[in-house]
Amino acid sequence: MSQSQQNAPDEVLHDRYQIQQQLGKNAGRRTLLAHDLQTQALVVVKLLSFDNDFEWDDLKLFQREAETLKALSHSAVPQYLDYFELELTYGKGFAFVQSYVEGRSLEEHIQAGRTFSESEVRQLAQSLLEILTYLHGRQPPVIHRDIKPSNILLTDRSGNSPGQVYLVDFGSVQTLAANQGSTITVVGTYGYMPPEQFGGHATPVSDLYSLGASLIYLSTGKHPTDLPQKDLRIQFASEAQLSSAFTSWLTWLTEPNLGDRPPLPSKP
Repeated sequence: MSQSQQNAPDEVLHDRYQIQQQLGKNAGRRTLLAHDLQTQALVVVKLLSFDNDFEWDDLKLFQREAETLKALSHSAVPQYLDYFELELTYGKGFAFVQSYVEGRSLEEHIQAGRTFSESEVRQLAQSLLEILTYLHGRQPPVIHRDIKPSNILLTDRSGNSPGQVYLVDFGSVQTLAANQGSTITVVGTYGYMPPEQFGGHATPVSDLYSLGASLIYLSTGKHPTDLPQKDLRIQFASEAQLSSAFTSWLTWLTEPNLGDRPPLPSKP
């Protein structure tokens, strides 16, 4: 069955996934919220279409995201559910389905005016470090390469907890083995990317830099690019009410030279 380009609400993909709304769009990729008619659960459908914006690197990253999620099993990472091809009105497309996480991103929380205490930022850091310990402990290690506040989801507060943390959007993911190959794709988000990623190089400590930059954003309410820099180091201490120990830890995570960053620490 041919599918339309826009995938109107209530349209059913693959005779199973009823579209509810579009969650995001980027070049030839779209992210949709859908209702699984078999399980009655809400799911996320990611579509890649061979349209005028298509580039072969898009397909490589799309397939890598699906394959990586299929191999992962962690409660704070979306679960891979399905993969299929689509015949679109303008050509072929691919789709994969993952579990839906109900929560707002840290970016949305900040934009809505929420502030985070040092205690809350430490708790979020601990949760994210546990996820990274799992990803980097895989063989070969899985490097997310695009950790940032909009890719970190947080459920509602619960007691003294700031909420359950989820790391999403593995569209830039790479294994360390693939990273050592000859083909380089530069991905990431300016302000959260460590210097080495601009040259297409990423290691597990590259994720630590992105984590540190994200935590600096939570602590200051300012995007890292809006903070001054000195010798490529983010100058954030005067903008945040943090203990000297936590300030030093965040500075360590965001050292511009990857060799100066810590190995994966167990706690902030």
